[in-house]
Amino acid sequence: MGCCESKGADSKANRIARWRSTGIVALRDAKLKTFPDEVLDLDRSVRTLDLTHNKLVEIPMEISKLVNMHRLILSTNLIERLPINLGKLQSLKVMILDGNQITSLPDEVGQLVRLERLSIYGNMLTSLPETIGSLRNLSLLNVSNNKLKYLPESVGSCFSLEELQANDNLIEELPASVCNLIHLKSLCLNNNNVSEIPSNLLKDCKTLQNISLHGNPISMDQFQQMDGFQEFEARRKKKFDKQIDSNVMISSKGLDEGVDL
Repeated sequence: MGCCESKGADSKANRIARWRSTGIVALRDAKLKTFPDEVLDLDRSVRTLDLTHNKLVEIPMEISKLVNMHRLILSTNLIERLPINLGKLQSLKVMILDGNQITSLPDEVGQLVRLERLSIYGNMLTSLPETIGSLRNLSLLNVSNNKLKYLPESVGSCFSLEELQANDNLIEELPASVCNLIHLKSLCLNNNNVSEIPSNLLKDCKTLQNISLHGNPISMDQFQQMDGFQEFEARRKKKFDKQIDSNVMISSKGLDEGVDL
């Protein structure tokens, strides 16, 4: 018995030493129900933390000790809320929270000013905090498959945003501020209640190449009559031609304007 315990201790010690040296803590499918204390004890050593597909219900306040963490991946757990001191993770660039039971994000998420990719797909969000507009380095925002009825006006301040995915929500209209997203390349709003989009969207978002609006009340006629439609169509076709030239296989969904006829 003592020998087995010794081996187990050695194995755990080796694992912690490896985490400390690489900065990568990967505990996918580990049947965890609580956040591991040994991970919190690593504090500044952690660069990437992946706890995908466990049974975590809550994230402890002590996660704020992981101040050098760049990537936090907590997909497919049972998490209902995030700690309010999450904003102390000032080095965070990627946060993936897909497939949990989160109903709201704390205002402090706006303090994650280095964040580049935020995905909260498949949760129970009914709104996003206005502070999300402080994420000026954010290039990807995925809030698909939630219960959102609107996007905050402040989303238009996420000036680096290139891809906005908000499929399968209850969104009825977009804030006019989305026209400020001059780097936006892809806007996906399939299966919502959108009947119109800001009139200047195609004209002001000059890098926009893809809009997907399947399963919404908006019509193709409305879309084609918008200012800037011809320029948008030219960009879309140019992108398609490049993909063909590169022999890239793409689905038919990527070839249309993304509006149901």
